[in-house]
Amino acid sequence: MKKCSRCPKPASLHITELENQVPREIHLCEDCAQQYLSEGEPSLPAESEAGMMIQLQLDPDEKQLAELDKHDCPNCGITFREFRSQGRFGCPHDYVVFGEELEALLENIHDEKQHCGKVPKRAPSDSQRQYQLIKLRNELRQAVAEESYEEAARLRDEIQNMETTLSGEAGE
Repeated sequence: MKKCSRCPKPASLHITELENQVPREIHLCEDCAQQYLSEGEPSLPAESEAGMMIQLQLDPDEKQLAELDKHDCPNCGITFREFRSQGRFGCPHDYVVFGEELEALLENIHDEKQHCGKVPKRAPSDSQRQYQLIKLRNELRQAVAEESYEEAARLRDEIQNMETTLSGEAGE
């Protein structure tokens, strides 16, 4: 995630200024962006004018965008750059092919790779427990990979308790 060019906050506005046909990137947080726009800095003209172009992309660096064009889906042929410009994938296989790029994009947009919002009220309690169980198993795998064995043992016990509870309720 890019940091603001003026302060340590995360940038939410990415501007590319063209000075003598040389692009200069500016990354600003919301506060600095408002200050930048209200200062004596040039206003943001349309793309056709001699100036700047707002880019709401993850990394507007042309080298990185060119790298994204080298990798394409063997199924439908779409590149990640095409996905970013269109906002749609060509086939379901693209989620696997561009998994790494998607993780970075989601983390930049939401500051998280995993949904951690609300669960629908009407969702059955079993599905909520199953989701918790899956989450705990993933945490267990990560704890073992990091060799954090005390945490792994605690998670293992929690998973076993939850599985026992689920199987006991299913038998009723």
